[in-house]
Amino acid sequence: MPDLSSLTSTVLDASVLGAAFLPDWLDPTVFLSNEALGPWVLALVCGIVFVETGLLVGFFLPGDSMLFTVGMFIATGVLQIPLWLFAACIFICAFAGDQTGYIIGRKSGPAIFKKPDSKFFSQKNVERAHEFFEKYGGRAVILARFVPIVRTFVPVIAGVAKMKHSTFVAYNLIGALLWGVGVTLLGYWLGQFTWIAENIDLIFVLIVFISVLPIIFEVSKAWLETRKQKKAAVSPKAESN
Repeated sequence: MPDLSSLTSTVLDASVLGAAFLPDWLDPTVFLSNEALGPWVLALVCGIVFVETGLLVGFFLPGDSMLFTVGMFIATGVLQIPLWLFAACIFICAFAGDQTGYIIGRKSGPAIFKKPDSKFFSQKNVERAHEFFEKYGGRAVILARFVPIVRTFVPVIAGVAKMKHSTFVAYNLIGALLWGVGVTLLGYWLGQFTWIAENIDLIFVLIVFISVLPIIFEVSKAWLETRKQKKAAVSPKAESN
């Protein structure tokens, strides 16, 4: 059975540090409000979404928190770009990102598991994403969207596993819509409440917690199944005595 508990720990640690305690150059509340960017902020957001979901080096980028902040800033007037335009561009880039990751995995094949560790690449992340994919199957393409770090590597793993392309595209479309557009719209809706804007760091941590709930659920489920198996194994011995 995949060791999802280690994945949960890794995701929580990296995500909390990456969402609520980001350096200024990666903190979405800072760079999205930079007036010097002007209309280029849309290109920046789209670039981050594509790199985080499509390239193996983008696992540290602030995907969830950035999309939520985009929606909130549009709602409060900090960003003057229309919501529909942002949502459409994010959807396209999220879809294209996963497609790129899939192609990388398809072309690289098993060699991706032999790639040496570097500053922007870790075999542990690949292995844990592989466990996630094995556990959830095709649904992993959708679920991984909401799991920091894992969302960067699952499309690559799907390519390595030679998942049927049409099936991957279908899951990718759903995932890009639910994550890219969904999180942005959530930020837009909640951003209209003053308390949300005043407690954005807390909201980022909450988003991280919600994003790893599927893994926490699976870890708990696996633990309960293990306990049942142990009890079942002990019961016949007790009866024979």
